[in-house]
Amino acid sequence: MTKDEALEIFRASGALLEGHFRLTSGLHSSQYFQCALVLQYPQYAEKLCREIANHFIGQNIETVISPAIGGIVAGQEVARLLGTRAIFAERENEQMTLRRGFSLKKGERVLAVEDVVTTGGSLQEVITLAQKAGADVVGVGYIVDRSGGKTAFDVPAFPVFQMDVVAHQPDDCPLCKKGFPIVKPGSRKD
Repeated sequence: MTKDEALEIFRASGALLEGHFRLTSGLHSSQYFQCALVLQYPQYAEKLCREIANHFIGQNIETVISPAIGGIVAGQEVARLLGTRAIFAERENEQMTLRRGFSLKKGERVLAVEDVVTTGGSLQEVITLAQKAGADVVGVGYIVDRSGGKTAFDVPAFPVFQMDVVAHQPDDCPLCKKGFPIVKPGSRKD
């Protein structure tokens, strides 16, 4: 899938938003990828997540793990395509944890999956959580890399597509300086 094909899916589903947004990372941006609007359509979820699954097929993935909430649907679909189980980590007292009876075994081959990466903070927390549990994190896959390839992980990474979307520190945001109201569309309330 080309970047243009992926962007067309985002545009067709109304998931590429323009405005003034506070990202989960705390940075501000004039563009926001609302993957939930894409992933609500199973045909788009399958197309996008098939790219991730195909990249990691043959690597004996036993479990796909994702950060809640944004990564859950993508993780579930990648796991379905790989024929494995899907679990998710969620925040409890500001820490990513496994709850709801989820666990990982020592040596279990795990793929971490997310919808959108800007700084990679949530995904890195999930990688660290899995590694501390003794799992072998064989890679990470995500639909959108907003960093244009600048975000790095200590395991092989595969984005469906990359964009270098400009993001600003809150105290240096030109949209704030112009008085544009800010929206926090993501799943975290912080």
